Amino acid sequence: MAALSHTPLTAQQPQLGLRERKKLRTRTAIRRAAFGLIAEQGYEATTIEQIAEASEVSPSTVFRYFPTKEDIVLTDDYDAVMASVLRSRPAGEPPLESIRFLLDQTLQSILATEYDEAIQRTKLMVEVPAVRARMTETMAESAKLLGDVLAERTGRAPDDLELRLFIAAMLSVVREVTLYWGEHGNQDDLRVLVGHALDSVAEGLRL
Repeated sequence: MAALSHTPLTAQQPQLGLRERKKLRTRTAIRRAAFGLIAEQGYEATTIEQIAEASEVSPSTVFRYFPTKEDIVLTDDYDAVMASVLRSRPAGEPPLESIRFLLDQTLQSILATEYDEAIQRTKLMVEVPAVRARMTETMAESAKLLGDVLAERTGRAPDDLELRLFIAAMLSVVREVTLYWGEHGNQDDLRVLVGHALDSVAEGLRL
């Protein structure tokens, strides 16, 4: 797939201070080291100690940033900026359209700046049960963050059932489409797949 010309979504977040920039560099170094090692020797054979050595930090530092090896594969720096972008959408915009815009922008940024890692990540989601299980847990954290923003925008309570169902449905779309994309060799346009999936959810399953 040809590289896309796109300003990363993370570039839209407020300017980070020195401490935050150092943390971001460390997280990025750990992730890149992990993906490199996993590509060479496989997921199970890659240890935290090896990742720490390759990223020139201690194992305790790796665990401070990523509680589990699965988190190194799955965790990115998009949640906070996604919440910021969602919060900045026009007042009165239907929630589905806001989420559609947000997901499309996020995927565009990932595919433009982290395409190889995205391919490797989806491969691991498909092949490694522990990664797939952890993905469900981390999505719950994303759901809470985005749900709080939508609660602000809609005037609903954060624990409103319809709101929770809506967010769960949207993130389930991302999860299932991502798995489908990985299962089918990453051949299709992921953004198009997500768009079609959102249309299907909005329209219902037609016979």
